[in-house]
Amino acid sequence: MGADAEIGALLRGARCALRLTQTEVGNACGYSASAVSRIESGRMGIDYPTLLKFAAFLRIPPEQLRASAVPGMTNVATVAGGCRSVEEDEVRRRNLLTGVVAAGATAFVGADPAAAAPVDLDVALFRLPQAEPVPLPRLVAQIASARRDYCATEYARLGQVLPNLIATATATRDASSGRAREEADMALARTYVLAAEFATKQHSDAAWVAADRALAAARSSGIPVAVGEASRQLAIAMRRSGRSTAAVHLLTKEASDLDASRDHTGAVRTTLLLTGAYSAATGRDRSTALSLLEEAEQETGKHPAVPGLFTVEATRTQVDAYRISVLNALGTPDEAVDVAARLNVDQMSTAERRARAWTDVARMWNALGDSEQTFATLQRVEQEAPQEVRRPALRALTTGLLYGPTRIEGIREFAARTGALVA
Repeated sequence: MGADAEIGALLRGARCALRLTQTEVGNACGYSASAVSRIESGRMGIDYPTLLKFAAFLRIPPEQLRASAVPGMTNVATVAGGCRSVEEDEVRRRNLLTGVVAAGATAFVGADPAAAAPVDLDVALFRLPQAEPVPLPRLVAQIASARRDYCATEYARLGQVLPNLIATATATRDASSGRAREEADMALARTYVLAAEFATKQHSDAAWVAADRALAAARSSGIPVAVGEASRQLAIAMRRSGRSTAAVHLLTKEASDLDASRDHTGAVRTTLLLTGAYSAATGRDRSTALSLLEEAEQETGKHPAVPGLFTVEATRTQVDAYRISVLNALGTPDEAVDVAARLNVDQMSTAERRARAWTDVARMWNALGDSEQTFATLQRVEQEAPQEVRRPALRALTTGLLYGPTRIEGIREFAARTGALVA
């Protein structure tokens, strides 16, 4: 779900909760009822000041607004191009990231403050804690452990270890030289890739910063796999800011630079093509999206699955999951029904990937107007990964069902359990 669609679902849910009509909301906010309808359906974007006006009228709590995708807000990676000083940019980035990351972390761990300490990812990105270098094998093992938390969707626990992990990886890289420094650069790149993935789950602009630093470290390492993994994260950040064409250009260029004949680089290349296909679809470039998707599918038959990579697995099952995402983004979810019917989610090796696949199927059913199937699929997401279903995008989808025209048994309890319904 794109940023406009998530904001639309949030506004629609709040309006329905207050039993207001679109006309009443439009009159209060200076829009026609038809414009409100387009905003709620994600077909019309609004800038940040307008969003604040809607939020104030609809009594949307600030923390709920921060935890959602915010359109029209300048991205962290592009702030430096303005006229503010470096010090002002730093303060702005910290303030922005503190709000967004903390709100997202609360969504993962629930409202109970005892569940986990606040995740302050911007501290790790802009004010690294003190850390000592460690032997490279120990660092690699720590990164692998954090990666397992991500794949198991243990986001609360991951958030606790990321700041120190980034600091330790940085200290280890700085204390290394020669070939050991190249390997330490790759380890640092993979740590920042993990941070970018974590921030993306929270819809945080911290993903821009983490992905940029991942790519810088990856290029310093000179290791193609690391460069490919980091490039993919930067392209995702670009896409989520609305720069789909630039994301596709980056992904296809990096894919062309990788040796498709080797298993590791070939597998990374395949995932770059898959991400490129979805990026093109979000820009409504159907021909490019389907072309990249077919190329990725052809590549999966040439290489075995490679365990240990930080990207998605290059398998036909993963291609099918991406095909559903692509068709949803292109506005043709009906074409995805047959794909969803043959999709064997159980073949995916991690809870995170299985939950993501079910999420795409839920979005397909929601776009087709089948609320019962949408809810049933959201329940599959919860079964696979309870913390995944608390993400802002899925809470927005749940809110839409909660206040939609179809009465669904169990949806209110599900919404309360997953944070979509705030008492």
